[in-house]
Amino acid sequence: MKIYNSMSRKKEEFVPLNGKDVKMYACGVTVYDLSHIGHARQAIIYAMVADYLKYRGYNVTYVRNYTDVDDKIIKRANEQGKQALELSKEQIQETELDMHNLHVRDADINPKASENIDNIINFVKGLIDKGYAYSTEKGDVYYSVRKFKDYGKLSNCNVDELLNGVRKDVEEGKRDPLDFALWKAAKPGEVYWESPWGKGRPGWHIECSAMILNNLGETIDIHGGGKDLIFPHHENEIAQSEAYTGKPLSKYWSHCGLVKINGEKMSKSLGNFVTIREALKKYNYEVIKYVMFSKHYTSDIDLLDKDYSLAESHLYYFYTTIKNMNEFILKNNGDKNGDSMEDDISENIISKFVELMDDDFNTAAAISELFGIFKYSNGLLKKANKKNGQQIANTFAKILSNLTEVYSILGLLTQDPDEFISDMKNKYLEKLNLSIDYIQDQINLRAEAKKVKDFEKADNIRSSLDSKGIILNDTPNGVVWDIKALYNVE
Repeated sequence: MKIYNSMSRKKEEFVPLNGKDVKMYACGVTVYDLSHIGHARQAIIYAMVADYLKYRGYNVTYVRNYTDVDDKIIKRANEQGKQALELSKEQIQETELDMHNLHVRDADINPKASENIDNIINFVKGLIDKGYAYSTEKGDVYYSVRKFKDYGKLSNCNVDELLNGVRKDVEEGKRDPLDFALWKAAKPGEVYWESPWGKGRPGWHIECSAMILNNLGETIDIHGGGKDLIFPHHENEIAQSEAYTGKPLSKYWSHCGLVKINGEKMSKSLGNFVTIREALKKYNYEVIKYVMFSKHYTSDIDLLDKDYSLAESHLYYFYTTIKNMNEFILKNNGDKNGDSMEDDISENIISKFVELMDDDFNTAAAISELFGIFKYSNGLLKKANKKNGQQIANTFAKILSNLTEVYSILGLLTQDPDEFISDMKNKYLEKLNLSIDYIQDQINLRAEAKKVKDFEKADNIRSSLDSKGIILNDTPNGVVWDIKALYNVE
């Protein structure tokens, strides 16, 4: 298995520090508002990484934190007339609800900054004792960036270059513009904890270093997060942790790409800020995951409206095929262990998935494999007869079993086909301002017209429905209607 390491800037063979045990940490959400679609991508990606590693036989401990005390939280709480921790507790509940509705598996441990104050204070004290940090008369504590000789190794920046981008007005007691806060003295009315330096609260970066040490130890296998965290957050984590322990913080650094909406950076001021909750009102959770997994996790992703529509048509095609396969299996008593067709498709579903996912979790390529699998399955449905029915049914049972085993790791193809198809049809009928009753009435009128050999009227009815976005298929079992927009999977 290979994984891209942001530190070395190349793919590396994945070899955990301790046999089959994997310690993994991903930076979570600062909970001052509802989580957005960018938070969703990161949560989806690293839950997938943890689940896939578990599937491959690793014993994974996955930690994902909540930043529940922060400048933004304090500001928002003051605006709403609430205590900061009251607001963050509410927002954590909202975030967990959204992630649950998105069907993202929770991390094994979800530590909170506010519950790790003693660990954070001890960490800061240790950095002061080792000469990497200093306190001010005001009660702040800063990290001395220049004391850590490897600062900038993850972001590939040097200290002098960084200085050019730092504002020159230095906070009171701060010795160098590059130094960053480990502990912040409390301002009047702010949430605070008692510390050796007076009343205050943690800086942002220190919480992750302290929680990693407390929950996973000095060196972990994988540290994940968005690309936007490489600098300064992850760079500062490295400086803190490696100065404190004298050991590497993480063997592999993993970063997922950023999210744009229709070509622009997501921003409330641009009006394209999309929360997870808003996205789920518009799209099935599998549609959102499909879109996320259709691009490699390290790539930035530009979420276009058409991407969701295409994902809906693809999943509709998959689920329609699965529905037909299930019906054929039931009719012919299919058995996945029975005599099946000799093919390269059903036998290789799992091995091909593993091959692709072992190459730095290539979900985009794994999803592409589905088209060949379902094209083959539809071909078998067309050539089925009394002689080969049992064999084809067994082949379908094997295909669906193998698909479920591996694609459920991505959270795909896990729903009831009938429900997915029905929900998608209803969604598009609402868009088209049509009802099932109306369509059925038109089908009945067409049937009556054909009975009396009024083929012109029958053709007109078909054409009229087609112009409204409905296609008709004449089958041996009667007329079947479908949504034109969903029927096209190109």
